[in-house]
Formats: sequence, C-alpha cells, structure tokens
Amino acid sequence: MYFRSQRKLQGEVSLSDSLDFDGDENSLSLMDVIRVDDNMLEELDTRDACIKVRKCVEECLDKREAMIIQLRYGLGNQQPLTQREIAAKCGISRSYVSRIEKKALAKLEQAMEAH
Repeated sequence: MYFRSQRKLQGEVSLSDSLDFDGDENSLSLMDVIRVDDNMLEELDTRDACIKVRKCVEECLDKREAMIIQLRYGLGNQQPLTQREIAAKCGISRSYVSRIEKKALAKLEQAMEAH
C-alpha cells in the first residue's frame, strides 16, 4: 500500500527541492529559478474593489446619478464620456452634470466607507 501511494507522488516536485549548488556551495532551489508574477493579489484587490463600486452604484444612487456615474467613468464596458458629452446626451447643462456627479461621488464615498 505504501509503495502505491509513493508512486502517485513520484512525479511531484517541491519548490524547495535542491536543484544544484552555486559557486559558493549554496543550495539552488526551484523557487530561486522560477519567475513569479507577484501582481496576482493586486489584481484580485482591484477586481474586488470594482465589484464593490458597481454594487454601490446600483444600490446607493438614484437612476439619474447612477447613469451619470456610469457614463462619466465608463462603467459597464463603455467609453468614459466628458461632462459636455453627457450633458448633450441627457439634454441638461454641463454644470448640472457636474453637480449630480459630485453629489453621487459623495454618496459613493460614504457607502464605500460603510462597507
């Protein structure tokens, strides 16, 4: 039974296994020679933050505020628009778009801090 279980593990290699020795007789392990992209945690944090922002936009803002934020910052795989472009699209003034955006961002900031 022992030999069967060992045969299953035969192809496995540990990252700390010694491969060779360098010129100073220090052990060289597999971990030392494999390149590791260390941005995985950053990508996960960014993804989680994006999910949190989208959830707050849906739950905390009224329809007009949510639409302005989505258009302004390109949420939902859209191209971000300027305040002038949003104003023309919605038939309102640019300054009104700016006021709605500021109010919505303040609401989002409070919601994000609460979560």
